[in-house]
Amino acid sequence: MSAAFLGPLVKPLPEGELFCPDALRDDPALGEVVDDGLIAWAGEVGIYQGRLDKLRSYGFGRYMMLAHPAVDDPDRLLAATKCLVAEWAADDYYVDEVELGSDPMVVGSRLARLMSVVDPAAMVPRYATDMDAYHRLQPISEAFRTAMEHLARYASTAQVGRFQHQMAILFLAWCQEADWHANRRTPPVWEYLVQRHLNSYMPPMILIDALAGYELSAHEFYHPEVRRAYTTAANAAVLVNDIYSAPSESDNDYNLPKVLAQAEGLTEKEAMRRTVEIHNELMHTFVELAARLSVAGSPNLRRFLADVWAWTGGSRRWHATTGRYQRS
Repeated sequence: MSAAFLGPLVKPLPEGELFCPDALRDDPALGEVVDDGLIAWAGEVGIYQGRLDKLRSYGFGRYMMLAHPAVDDPDRLLAATKCLVAEWAADDYYVDEVELGSDPMVVGSRLARLMSVVDPAAMVPRYATDMDAYHRLQPISEAFRTAMEHLARYASTAQVGRFQHQMAILFLAWCQEADWHANRRTPPVWEYLVQRHLNSYMPPMILIDALAGYELSAHEFYHPEVRRAYTTAANAAVLVNDIYSAPSESDNDYNLPKVLAQAEGLTEKEAMRRTVEIHNELMHTFVELAARLSVAGSPNLRRFLADVWAWTGGSRRWHATTGRYQRS
């Protein structure tokens, strides 16, 4: 990746400069169209009842518009947005927000049942009826079912399979977080970073080729060094979430600045600065890996890695501007 390819970096945070691109495209009108479709869908499946105005203020359709600058089709962007919001809603309802019914003691059971929608369970007819009746009453189940149906219009069987695999990993991470809540335990830094590796932005990020109308081959997608490259970028991207969400989170939430402060005796400002440093180290590693892999890889791999870089920039712009994380 050349310096020209990297493009301008974003403006510094008060706690330090993020090594991250800015969004390559910002089309507010396109983002608004996608958000219109999102709110209509959320109302149909029943998630965030009574909170749809707040959901709109977050601009998740704008998020996917920013993160996928090569995609102009609002329906493709809506498919990605539905998947993203289904994931976000499951986290809110099952893991994070008590007022939405989260309970750490039943996270594992809820997610195992939800996985039977993400990766449909083989079931004999007699009990399939019971399972289907359960899911019809669960807004999160309906959100995932319909989101994945929409995604399947544009994704190949292999690309849908990637998404299913990554959701299983994400659900495992949420079970780990539930353990922390249930046992009132703050993990050491290394364990938190393991959880963030599992609970990263991989599920939405790996849809980039499906949305853009090409497909990275399984041979390259699952190559250990290629996977190391894009998982590193996804890990860095989710730390941007930690940076921007930390000031608005409750005392019960976990984020890297909080974990660092407790584990290493840092002030809030020092912990935020250390989080920025860790993010930047990950992003520099991604750039080094992507540069080396792009030399020997296929044209689709070069495109995929460039799209990952663009995705991180769009994601950062959204976090800096969304109504979900207002910085004082």
